[in-house]
Amino acid sequence: MSPRILLRALMAVTAGVVAGTAGTASAAAVYYISPNGSDSAAGTASAPWKSIAKAQSVATAGDTVYLRGGTYAYTRATSSCAGQTARVDAITLNKSGAAGNPIRYWAYPGEKPIFDFHGMTDDCRIKGFNVTASHLHLRGLEVRGVPQNNDLNAESWGLWISGSGNTFEQINTHHHMGTGLFINGGGGNLVVNSDSHDNYDPLSSDSPGENADGFGSHYAVAGRAANVFRGCRAWWNADDGFDLISTYAPVTIENSWAWRNGYVPGTTTAAGNGNGYKVGGFGGDYDAGAVRHTVRFSVAFLNRAAGFYSNHHPVANDYVNNTGYANATNFNMLGVDSGGAAAGRGNLRNNLAYSGTLTSNMTGTSATNNSWNLPISLANSQFQSVSTSGWDTARQSDGSLPILPHLRPATTSSLIDRGVDTGLPYQGRAPDLGAFETS
Repeated sequence: MSPRILLRALMAVTAGVVAGTAGTASAAAVYYISPNGSDSAAGTASAPWKSIAKAQSVATAGDTVYLRGGTYAYTRATSSCAGQTARVDAITLNKSGAAGNPIRYWAYPGEKPIFDFHGMTDDCRIKGFNVTASHLHLRGLEVRGVPQNNDLNAESWGLWISGSGNTFEQINTHHHMGTGLFINGGGGNLVVNSDSHDNYDPLSSDSPGENADGFGSHYAVAGRAANVFRGCRAWWNADDGFDLISTYAPVTIENSWAWRNGYVPGTTTAAGNGNGYKVGGFGGDYDAGAVRHTVRFSVAFLNRAAGFYSNHHPVANDYVNNTGYANATNFNMLGVDSGGAAAGRGNLRNNLAYSGTLTSNMTGTSATNNSWNLPISLANSQFQSVSTSGWDTARQSDGSLPILPHLRPATTSSLIDRGVDTGLPYQGRAPDLGAFETS
């Protein structure tokens, strides 16, 4: 590929990143909140408000609300529990911005606002953030500790999103008794450069560990724009890293990492399902409304079950340039046909599987130019490093993933230039195999 063609391709692929992530705010008004503020203050830098609720009551499309650093601790929801299986919110964002002109809730530069829900005492299901609005941009927030306070429910949630066209950037959501970030019904949301980890549901009514995913995208109706996860990491979640079960709108996951899911966090004690990427499915049933999802340039390692799992999906998802390393099974393409019988489902190109069981349920898939289809003898020497440590190290200053040598091809690796052109940018004569392209 010529440098000019490569540049055009890179510009096309990254255009969505530039449009979806934060640049310089061009807001009509700027407001401030602080853990030490007062909702009777002016909302200025020198006299900040205390709550997002106050800021939301004033902010309109195009405005920016800066959240100063410190801990915002919550002990009760915005409403009382109607019953032990009811749902309540600690923070409700229900006021929308406009397309291309969102309301921004941004961490003040250089500071870390921490939303801590450990002290919530509501005896029902709890959402830390309940985002029903559309066209919002949340950036730089740490969200932690949403509890379950009884054993009658499946889980609680760190962030629950039912709005559309929102951006969630540089979110660190962790240690919830349920999923860290859960998209429910909304479309066209972008989750970028965000982490979800150490989530575990010990009181789940489905049995401990069955409902604490890192990221989830579920129940979107047909015809809605794709939800996108880009540059995200999911680790030590009791169930799955990314879960796309029961959704009728497409999901794209790209440039993301998932590892050590399916365990009680920080241990080797088995918990939930344990897939890195659970890509679709409808509870094992055939569903004619199924849509095709995409996972590309992503890594899965040391997950208790599969790294990449089709989860009985009725149609073939696209798996392009992914790396599976030392998962129980790296690529499990178990799908279901129109008669309800098991069948392989997946379009696989330029993927890399090393250590562990390489693949399963491949009959019926379209799989070419992957490491297991080619005469390649894999060994540790093919990589700069095969370390499974350090993947959770600090992100780069712009929030993008850290640059690590792990599972990247060595300079003499036979993984280089062994892929097939899929229309995505690459260096050299042909794409490399796996998630990382050598320059």
